[in-house]
Amino acid sequence: MLRLVLPKGSLEPSTLQLFEDADLAVQRASDVDYRAVITDPRVDDVRILRPQEIPRYVADGLFDVGITGRDWIEETSSDVVTLTEMHYSKATARPIRMVLAVGGDATYERVEDLPTGVRVHTEYPELTRRFLEGRGVDAEITLSYGATEAKIPEIADAVVEITETGRSLRAAGLTVLDTILVSYTELIANRDAYAEPAKRKAMEQIQTLLAGALEARGRVLVKLNVGEAQLDQVIELLPALKAPTVSKLFGSGGYAVETVVAKDEINILIPALKDHGAADIIELPISKIVH
Repeated sequence: MLRLVLPKGSLEPSTLQLFEDADLAVQRASDVDYRAVITDPRVDDVRILRPQEIPRYVADGLFDVGITGRDWIEETSSDVVTLTEMHYSKATARPIRMVLAVGGDATYERVEDLPTGVRVHTEYPELTRRFLEGRGVDAEITLSYGATEAKIPEIADAVVEITETGRSLRAAGLTVLDTILVSYTELIANRDAYAEPAKRKAMEQIQTLLAGALEARGRVLVKLNVGEAQLDQVIELLPALKAPTVSKLFGSGGYAVETVVAKDEINILIPALKDHGAADIIELPISKIVH
């Protein structure tokens, strides 16, 4: 039913891991194969291509659904439907920022201070051009094929680059003048395909699985038993997504309690629960959380 295109390159490992976590494992003959298969009746075809190309391919109807970054959607001015933001990247759950940066010894304090003819290198020439024109800056914009931050000051006066942490920019001695765009990974759809009820339903179901897998990351299920006298103080310790589930134990004055908590809190939480009267504490992994 759906023709799906996934990003190759830096986003590839984290995207394939997400699909596996969502029980939509991507299978291919080798790690360099551009064709793949997902054993699911809603998916007919899977390709793995550069994220720069994906927005246009989806907009043009070559694929029904794709995953790419907001940065490439904006760069290519592609008319697609955003199904959802996917809060993951190549290394973290943080968005990337597209920034304009200059050398640390530059005297510019604002983008508007850049002089006529300023040399700007970037992998995003169209987006950069629109941004600078909007600020009244007449720039000489050159497409960069990588190592962009290393081109100041000999080759470029300023660069437009993406960053998650800003570490590489600081290491290169650069100063950020402005943020052009904040970009998450997005699940996008072709407008005509999205208008078809059957395809839209399939898209929404796949979106549910992916979102559920992302929501479960970093969380665990905690189950425990506790006496009636200690129930309230144990409940106060539990940071629940909503409210913990509490059930009366058969044939006793105790209760069974279960809730979802952050994995990074569990080392503090379990001893505290035991100290406040909880017993038979179980920690279980979670693969999906679907609201």
